[in-house]
Amino acid sequence: MDWRWTDSLGVALMGHGIAGRAGDCARAAERAGLGSVWIIEDYFQPGAYTLAAAAAAVTERIAVGLGVVNPYTRHPALIAMETAALAGLAPGRVVLGLGSSNRRWIEEQMAIPFKTPLRGLREGVEIVRRLLGGERVTYAGEVFAVHDVALETPPPAPVPILLGVKGPRALALAAEIADGVHGSVLASPAHVRRVRTTTASRSRDEFVVISYVPLAVSDDGNEARGWVRPLVAHYLGVLHGQSLLQDAGMDAARTQPFRDALTAGRSAADLVTDDLVDAFAIAGTPRECRAALARWAEAGLDCAVAVVPARADLARQLERIGRELVPAWKEMRCR
Repeated sequence: MDWRWTDSLGVALMGHGIAGRAGDCARAAERAGLGSVWIIEDYFQPGAYTLAAAAAAVTERIAVGLGVVNPYTRHPALIAMETAALAGLAPGRVVLGLGSSNRRWIEEQMAIPFKTPLRGLREGVEIVRRLLGGERVTYAGEVFAVHDVALETPPPAPVPILLGVKGPRALALAAEIADGVHGSVLASPAHVRRVRTTTASRSRDEFVVISYVPLAVSDDGNEARGWVRPLVAHYLGVLHGQSLLQDAGMDAARTQPFRDALTAGRSAADLVTDDLVDAFAIAGTPRECRAALARWAEAGLDCAVAVVPARADLARQLERIGRELVPAWKEMRCR
């Protein structure tokens, strides 16, 4: 696999109005020297493949990542079709992230059966990988099946498949069937170390670990930390009680106030202390951000994908990330 895009940082294309700005943002990221752009498919926001195609069509070098889509709302055969089309727009530049999503979106809101998610993910990866590889596939699993299916136009180059997973069993599955792991927002350096330990059967040369990371840089470090606090607070509420947070020493008692605030529809940004920012984000002056990046690199992260908070100017952040953080990351990666 060609992992050269991990020698730089990435950025998530997200936020209000992103459908109309995806192309411009992708071009700006490429100009800034970033290695990848990523689409978060949170329901019910703009669809990942449309945004990814908009980014792919107007760029030449940057990798375009789907991070992540699931095999429930799109059958694995449809995922293969969409991914092949995207790879035709951007040969050799597409990375596919697959995950099982969550029961609330899939079963409660869309009435799609959400049974044996890890089994579904295993079967989905096998079907997608074989179809993208140009095979004619007949497969009957517990969750998904295809009969005499082949893509009319398979991708011209291999498409890496990363799994967006967190728990021990799911990480073991990733080590077995995937090309890497795509970490969630708030995946701390401590979590990255657990991912590396759990997937130690795979070498660093063939198995990548990347993660979304809230990121903001400013000459005023307090300003940058203030930008990321609402984002960190939101996800502490969303991920309350999960092992991802426990890796960083955040037990359920400490995250309960964030879940309560989320449920009540109010901000808990005032509860995000500096130690929480340091644990889960990269925010501060350029020097402080470079020091934070070093902690992630030492933990075993191959690529930090910046989640730029809404309160920061994305265009300005891309320029500063490219100028002040990307060279440092490249140096860390080449040691």
